[in-house]
Order: sequence, then structure tokens, then C-alpha cells
Amino acid sequence: MPRPARFTVDQLLDAAASIVAADGAAAVTVSAVARAVDAPSGSMYHRFPSRAALCGELWMRTEERFQNGLIAVLERSGERQDRVAAGALYTVQWCRDHADEAQVLLAGPDAFCRSEWPTVLEDRRKTLHRRLIRQLRDMGGPVDRVTAALVDIPSAVVRRHLAARSRIPATADGIVVDCARALVPRD
Repeated sequence: MPRPARFTVDQLLDAAASIVAADGAAAVTVSAVARAVDAPSGSMYHRFPSRAALCGELWMRTEERFQNGLIAVLERSGERQDRVAAGALYTVQWCRDHADEAQVLLAGPDAFCRSEWPTVLEDRRKTLHRRLIRQLRDMGGPVDRVTAALVDIPSAVVRRHLAARSRIPATADGIVVDCARALVPRD
């Protein structure tokens, strides 16, 4: 009978995200994660057969967590402008609340061996992106303005703070909300 696993996939991916936050995406290896949680490298390969599989799972879990929360905010009832402003604010707050995972998003998928991901991960990513695109279109109004308000501006506002590994100031909230309201008219 095999021994029960000492670590969940989430615990291993949390360790990988911590490595990204401390040392960058290039430092994430199967061995580094194993050392971080004091697990045998061999047991890691049962979960992640390659560095690309580990990195791909880390990216996908992070992107899914972020986008699922964003979509939940956007699906709330209310005026489009208010929902877009709430979505922009969500991005800033999510980055504050999930500092290690925000560093994963900052690095981008190509820093996590994207060209080597197993097909199943690429398929998951395409499905996730289709869902977000559908939600952006369902918001109504010009999609490019909604996208700028929800994605481009909040990302730009938090990027420099994440890159400097500094706290995202409270003033960022007002900036992204004001920009969202300026870009997306009331219903």
C-alpha cells in the first residue's frame, strides 16, 4: 500500500509561488520546491513530471484564482459602470491580498515554460480566456474601453509596486476606480 502524500498540490504550488516572490520565476524547479517543503524530489515527480508541468500548473492555478474572482465581481447585479469599477478595484485588492501569486502574474506565462506546457494546460488556459472574453463582451459597451478599465489600467497601476516588491498604496484604489468610471459610461 502506498504511503499517503504528505503535501497537497496546493501546498506545493504555494511553495513555488513563494519561490517566485523571493527569487523570480527562473528559480522555480522541481528540486527547489521539494527543498522548500522538505519533500523528496522523487515524490515531486509523481505530481509534476517536469519543470514545465510544475510551472504550468502554478500559472494556471494563479490565473484561474484571479480570473474566477474577477468574473464573480463582474457578474454581480448593478450598473455596468459600477461593476467595472468594482472589477478594477478587485485587481488591486487581489494583488495586495495575494502578494506571492501577484508576482506570478507579473512574470507572465512565458516565464513559466509556456511553450513546453502539456496540451491539457494550454486547453485549460484557452477555456479560461474564452470565459473572460465572453464576460467582457457581456458587459456591454465598447469592449476595448471595458478591457482597458478592467485589465490594462489596474495592471499598470500595480505593476510598478509589484516590480519594486513594495506595498500597493491605498491611493491606487481611487486611481483605478476613477479611470474605470471615466472609461465606461453609465448604462
